Amino acid sequence: MSNIPLAERLRPQTLDQYIGQQHLVGEKAVLRKAIENGKVPSFILWGPPGVGKTTLARIISNQLERQFFSLSAINSGVKDIRETIEKAKKQRFFSQPNPILFIDEIHRFSKSQQDALLGAVESGIITLIGATTENPSFEVISALLSRAQVYVLNPLSKEELLHLLQHALENDEVLKTQNIQLKEHEALLKHANGDARKLLNILEIVVNADTDEVIIIDDETVNERLQQNIALYDKNGEMHYDIISAFIKSIRGSDPNAAVYWLARMVEGGEDVKFIARRLIISAAEDIGLANPNALLLANSCFQSVHIIGFPEARIILSETTIYLACSPKSNSAYAAIKQAQQVVKQTGNLPIPLSLRNAPTRLMKDLGYGKDYQYSHDFEGNFIAQDFLPDELKGQKWYEPQNNPQERSLREKLKKWWQGRYKY
Repeated sequence: MSNIPLAERLRPQTLDQYIGQQHLVGEKAVLRKAIENGKVPSFILWGPPGVGKTTLARIISNQLERQFFSLSAINSGVKDIRETIEKAKKQRFFSQPNPILFIDEIHRFSKSQQDALLGAVESGIITLIGATTENPSFEVISALLSRAQVYVLNPLSKEELLHLLQHALENDEVLKTQNIQLKEHEALLKHANGDARKLLNILEIVVNADTDEVIIIDDETVNERLQQNIALYDKNGEMHYDIISAFIKSIRGSDPNAAVYWLARMVEGGEDVKFIARRLIISAAEDIGLANPNALLLANSCFQSVHIIGFPEARIILSETTIYLACSPKSNSAYAAIKQAQQVVKQTGNLPIPLSLRNAPTRLMKDLGYGKDYQYSHDFEGNFIAQDFLPDELKGQKWYEPQNNPQERSLREKLKKWWQGRYKY
């Protein structure tokens, strides 16, 4: 049995072997023409995982006989970029064509990392091929976008996946020696979800788990085998949602060790740094809230920081924020308040706004009583005067209930003093 994964054994070496993306590499398609003419511009491949972005970049390099440099935005910094560009510069003295620099997950590069590419791309020292699963309009700086074409890659169709499946069974050096009978394929296609690499990984899991002389592949077997195997982290699949759920629940449960573990799972799995940071902002508001308002400030600062820094250093900022949130006192009072208030709105509809609270920019509105009897809070001692701010039908109802933590105990006493007799605090 080969130690090389099936997906790697079957990686296409030429355009004719490449499956999918016919709008780009099919006969007379735009990218195929550029490759055949030997005039390939810098470009960015945008599409979901497992649709052939890396493979296509390598095929282009081989067909054009260009040196191929590869960097991953997850673990490469400005220093790595500059060193690679220097290597490319040295080749110019030998009249060789400019090499290809392939950058996987280019959307994870910070602005400073992307800036480091500009000069080399503009002067033709390298031909840049970037790969991204995120919209480059939002994730790639405009200066770099203006110097590169963007080609969109699509998930593989059912027919393309079936073609790949049959090709694997008939041509792979390992699989073709085994007696494999493909009875059903719906579960394979469902779990692959347009991802060629995932399809081949699933096929390999199913085959390797069967010790019978005749290996029967049907939907029941596929589902059973996948449940028995711990799936690798997949940022676009079910595991993505399960791990982020475990991460948030660990923070909510005040367990910094578990929270950092799930964070590490996401970092190692290549999760989008901004996705993690956005969830920290939500957690700071939903689970910590008014028990420690600084948590939201730190989470927001974390989001801004990791957006600028990018991986690998961003993991430290994420870790600091995760630990801080996990160790903070907890309150979901703000979450509960808006949830209850929304429910009341759904039940009561658009209740009339009290006249005293309405804006009165015209004489007619003033004559109709808009703004009448409204009292300007800043004119009173302590910047407070008790008055009605709710529709008449909802007077006295409250949705914010301070919880039992030092910050909100103080707020409860303040509200008691202000609203005695109107709201029961």
